[in-house]
Amino acid sequence: MRYFLFCILYFFSTLFISAQIFDVEIIKDNPGDIDKRINLVILSEGYQASELTKFKTDAESLVNDMFSQSPFAEYSDYFNVHIIKVPSNESGADHPGTATDVTEPKTPVETKDTYFNATFDAFNYHRYLFYGIDYTDAAPAEAKIRSVLADNFPTYDQALILVNTNIYGGIGGEFPMASISSNEIAIHELGHSLFNLKDEYFLSDAVYYSEAINMTQETDPNLVKWKNWINENGISIYPYGATGVSATWYKPQDGDKCKMEKLDQPFCSVCKEGIIEKIHSLVSPIESYTPVSNTVSNPSFPIDFHLNLIKPIPNSLESSWTLNAVNFATNVDDVNILETDLNTGINNLTVVVTDNTTLLKVDNHETIHVYMVTWTIDNSSLGVKAIESDINNLKLIMYPNPANTIANFKIESERDARLKVDIISLDGKRVKTVPISNYITQQVDISNLSEGIYIVNFYANKVLVASKKLVKL
Repeated sequence: MRYFLFCILYFFSTLFISAQIFDVEIIKDNPGDIDKRINLVILSEGYQASELTKFKTDAESLVNDMFSQSPFAEYSDYFNVHIIKVPSNESGADHPGTATDVTEPKTPVETKDTYFNATFDAFNYHRYLFYGIDYTDAAPAEAKIRSVLADNFPTYDQALILVNTNIYGGIGGEFPMASISSNEIAIHELGHSLFNLKDEYFLSDAVYYSEAINMTQETDPNLVKWKNWINENGISIYPYGATGVSATWYKPQDGDKCKMEKLDQPFCSVCKEGIIEKIHSLVSPIESYTPVSNTVSNPSFPIDFHLNLIKPIPNSLESSWTLNAVNFATNVDDVNILETDLNTGINNLTVVVTDNTTLLKVDNHETIHVYMVTWTIDNSSLGVKAIESDINNLKLIMYPNPANTIANFKIESERDARLKVDIISLDGKRVKTVPISNYITQQVDISNLSEGIYIVNFYANKVLVASKKLVKL
């Protein structure tokens, strides 16, 4: 019933919102196509028109703090940050004094006329700062948020609302909100909203527990989703609490050592990995390449092929070039093709790019992101007739690992491709070849294989795009 009422209120509230254009500024800019970056948009709340310069300063302080911390520091070039200067009639946020987790009034009770209705004590928690006291109350403000974004920056990837109050407060969700009392609040809330991380502090309400990147009910170190980090950097399997529901849920880090549990701490290794995985799912490291299809006419040798990559800091990208499925070059951004390198007829030059950062543990990781460009070179005795290019992003999935009787393989390819998996023993023998249909999970019976370690090779159009270790129990 509450959801139905929320939808009705949202629908009618949008009918009365006219387009409003506000001042938009970029405060973190990476050159290149905006679609090739993650676009974070920060909206002002509780700032009067005379305070919008302060809002910009507050937003810049947040951005400087965020991108000085791992893993944002390493992947800084993958982000743009814009601000939208939305003025409020009054400064600050509402304090209804209705929280049940503190003795009220914890702070002076007051009501402020702000654009997005920033409100403390949301859902009866004093520090929950939301655009309403509950979901029904928040519906009109949410409609305003959507309208402001649609009218001023519709291509955003994540919006954040920064509230002009020095009282501690914030909340995650689709549009996270954070006070300026600490930049750490906003970074923590973005961990929820953009990267799907869970809180790691004790949660008294069972509704907040669910399987996630950094939350699980699995207790077997060989099966837990962060098994690749066990016994490294303090990662293990720690209960949220000693009794009740909290004792049945587990987190990877203990002792207030992860930002998802305590502010002013770094993200733990598991959360860093989850953040990088999300970055990889949103942005390809291949920003551009040359030549593109049919832009080279009557080329003379050598023919130059080039990648323009968005490189982490320090650079952890690896590239593997093959010509007609034969290794040609490794870890370079440019190759030159000579006439003697080509066969008569159709030739395929492919480069595969992966991220080999130590912040990921690929061998035991369920998912690998792979990015590739293929050039089709039509060569004849009279020279190259045409060069066509195609870019493809692939997501390779293998689970469980270790496996006993069944191993699951899945390849998600943005382009049509001939996909397969080879399972290779350590002595180099191919023990299984499995054709894979795009986006379809293929279950493979490995019960007849001997216990030990195998290499799984993933292929797209006969090109080796990735290798993973598979442990057979």
